[in-house]
Amino acid sequence: MDRFRMIFQYFQSNSESVMNGICGLLALASVKMYTCFDFSCPCLPQYNMAYGLGIIFVPPIALFLCGLILNRQSLVMLEEWRRPQGRRKKDLAVIRYMCSSIMQRAMVAPVVWIIVTLLDGKCLICALSSSVDPEKFMGFANASPVQVQQLLAKVPCKDNELMRNNTSCKAVSRYLRCWSQALGWSILLILIVAAFLTRWLRPCFNQATLLRARHWSNYIDIEQKIFEETCCEHSQLFAHKCILHFFESMREEIKLCSFSLPREGEEAERKEDLLWGITDQDQVNKLLKMWYYEKPPLEV
Repeated sequence: MDRFRMIFQYFQSNSESVMNGICGLLALASVKMYTCFDFSCPCLPQYNMAYGLGIIFVPPIALFLCGLILNRQSLVMLEEWRRPQGRRKKDLAVIRYMCSSIMQRAMVAPVVWIIVTLLDGKCLICALSSSVDPEKFMGFANASPVQVQQLLAKVPCKDNELMRNNTSCKAVSRYLRCWSQALGWSILLILIVAAFLTRWLRPCFNQATLLRARHWSNYIDIEQKIFEETCCEHSQLFAHKCILHFFESMREEIKLCSFSLPREGEEAERKEDLLWGITDQDQVNKLLKMWYYEKPPLEV
């Protein structure tokens, strides 16, 4: 239990770790969503491409927007970019670093979705089955162009009895699946090589600029957190003072309503407890009603 508490405290204190954790959860969620998704190609020439490409590219857009929304630094970056100049000048290098960091994290889940769909191959088969050149495959020579388009559109529909016994349609399906998987593995390889080169070539460039941008990016984030926490503390203290002032001003009203008040000795002992003596439900309800309808002004 102590280990989990330490991990939780670490994530709380480290904003970058929190963002990395959210990116990982979004990536896992994208894989889970795809595996649970009931893919059903319409198998119609006019709808196959729209459906297949929509499944490949529309969910990544939604995941990208979710990554931007869940990333707290996106709001901090926008506030830093749009704030007035004031007495603190804005450093564009810091804003660019924050934007780059936000975009990289937000792109993780969409890229995972696209790679998973391409490696599975169903979406690309549905999208491009009607666009395949039928002359590359035997079995379509004796069919009219309209029949060929209908047969190609039904390639993703494995449950169709016509497709089970048609070797040409199976060949088209294998052909498109190979291209889809090759494209998926190529994208994955390019990303791995790009990450490797970025990691190993970074020391070859000026580290002072990167260190400065990263330091001030963390500073802006921490400054915003401390400001919000300080505002919450101030609000609590101010609300506490207003409520105490309200109950203190109601003491005369309590006396007129014959509420039970503390005796002089008890009042001396509990001088700072302004709620002492209000122990009846009707008294509490009356005070709550007065608080609702006659709130004191914010000038304590």
